Amino acid sequence: MSLKNLRKKIDTIDNKVVRLLNDRANVSLAIGKEKLKNHKGIYSPNREKEVFKRVRALNKGPMNPEAFEAIYREIMSSSLALEKPLNIGYLGTQGSFTHLAANKKFGSQVDYISCQSIPEVFQRVEHGDCDYGVVPIENSIEGAVTHTLDLLVDSDLKICAQCMLKISHHLISKTSLKSIKKIYSNPQVFGQCRNWLHQNLPQAGQIWVTSTTQAAQMATKNKNSAAIASSIAAKVYNLKIIKSNIQDVAHNTTRFLVIALQDVPPTGQDRTSILFSIKDKVGALHDMLAPFHKNKINLTKIESRPSKKRAWDYFFFVDFEGHRQDANVKKALAQLEKMCKYLKVIGSYPLLK
Repeated sequence: MSLKNLRKKIDTIDNKVVRLLNDRANVSLAIGKEKLKNHKGIYSPNREKEVFKRVRALNKGPMNPEAFEAIYREIMSSSLALEKPLNIGYLGTQGSFTHLAANKKFGSQVDYISCQSIPEVFQRVEHGDCDYGVVPIENSIEGAVTHTLDLLVDSDLKICAQCMLKISHHLISKTSLKSIKKIYSNPQVFGQCRNWLHQNLPQAGQIWVTSTTQAAQMATKNKNSAAIASSIAAKVYNLKIIKSNIQDVAHNTTRFLVIALQDVPPTGQDRTSILFSIKDKVGALHDMLAPFHKNKINLTKIESRPSKKRAWDYFFFVDFEGHRQDANVKKALAQLEKMCKYLKVIGSYPLLK
């Protein structure tokens, strides 16, 4: 078949694709009306997971699953925007890693609200200025983002979804490497690039800021300075990439949480996050974990934080497989609640594929 005829065939297929996408959009509009009528959240992580799973199963090639996921991310982003204008709060400004994670989760068709701090993200969602918020919770090198953990203690917000983002750090500046006297970034990022900085810029001062995009902004304003940030931040703030991929470990990943006011129904493959405080006695923590073992629940993470209310008083954050509505999880939580001083379910949400 000639190139001209092949292109005509593509045009015919495109005609069908555009018509079908608009048919899908009309159904999404009807779904949005039903959600609003029943006071349900527009974004449904459980449905999102179901759609991605179904599309992967339908795909027989030659396009790879990642390409289909990227396409459907934008299709669903457009559907969300049609159902209701959505505001998504995130830490930093355009080009920050949290902004990239939020975009990966919600696509390009929703509205993003820049927040200067993690508390501001929480506040904007709590006050209704944002429908959802995206915040970092842990890094594969540096561990937990303790500020996020502390805010989850007192907030009424729930974790409704999560997102993993591979992190590549770049040294960006207007000047040359040998002229750099100070570097801006946030504490977690400095920790992830510790060895490279010690070997290449041992004399440069390290100045902590709240986000990598704020670091890029500072690097544009201050002479002989640089920032550690994303390649997108370099483009946004018109800075040169002096050195790429300066993170100490190649497989550097940050986990982000999507926080909201509403809960999420079970999908069959879920994770639950809780926090509790224990009574001060020998073997208390061991006793707290026993209900999970008895009910065959797999713990995936445990983290402790000072309660900040009394010396040597701690909250324990635990992630485990299962949904709070699952029978064995309900049983374990009921047993746990009888033994601890305080118990809070922060959220049950779909596991990542």
